Amino acid sequence: MTTTTSDLAATIGNVFASPDQLDRAESQLAVEETIDGLDRGEIRLAEKSAGDWVVHSWVQQAILLYFRLRQLETWQVGQFEYHDKLPLKHDYERLGVRVVPPATARYGSFLEPGVIMMPSYVNIGARVGSGTMVDTWATVGSGAQIGRNVHLAGGVGIGGVLEPPGARPVIVEDGAFIGSRCIITEGTLIEEGAVLGANVVLTSSTPIIDVTGSEPVTYRGRVPARSVVVPGSRPRSFPAGEFQVACALIIGQRTESTDLKTSLNPALRDLVGL
Repeated sequence: MTTTTSDLAATIGNVFASPDQLDRAESQLAVEETIDGLDRGEIRLAEKSAGDWVVHSWVQQAILLYFRLRQLETWQVGQFEYHDKLPLKHDYERLGVRVVPPATARYGSFLEPGVIMMPSYVNIGARVGSGTMVDTWATVGSGAQIGRNVHLAGGVGIGGVLEPPGARPVIVEDGAFIGSRCIITEGTLIEEGAVLGANVVLTSSTPIIDVTGSEPVTYRGRVPARSVVVPGSRPRSFPAGEFQVACALIIGQRTESTDLKTSLNPALRDLVGL
């Protein structure tokens, strides 16, 4: 009998509500099948439907239950030693993914063919689209959804979220460029083709201010498509006085010249095998 996604979701929801059921073989099998489905890309933690992102809280619940099931183990990989609960992904040649040592992706993440991982990290539940480069020391947190042909530049930190179940993960849509040392957390949505300059920090409450018009327009938790964003600050009054508080500034829209700059690395990969 084939287990459907609906069956898995119902079982996971029941076990999460009554954790004592995790001792049952059928409950453990449902958790394992869910994580295996994530690893193969057949199950997603979040996906776009009718223009909106939908979070599957039961998948987040399954990941949390999986941590309860797993025991700490020690693995020796060459001179490296690891002591953890979760195994690593493997068989990258078959997957069509390039992984530069010592890059690491955890089992339960999904990397589409054509992903390039420089020395970097992708956590469980995350999904990275084809043509995307996860550059040196960039991290993709648990559950984060990274689109196709994205560049996460050196040192980018994409935050993860698993709880509370239902919380939206960080989402970076297709074609976005995330500059060096950017930090994106708390379910922030970077829409298609947006460009973040170096050192932009975005949380769910960070003011993202469009300053291109006669009056500022403020967003929170979302960078509109094809926006060009840089770090900024604005004055704020406190009992102790007035101080500058960090924000982000939308200073324009992506242009052909911006496209040329952000497409440099794909060009180098094609021409000289970067």
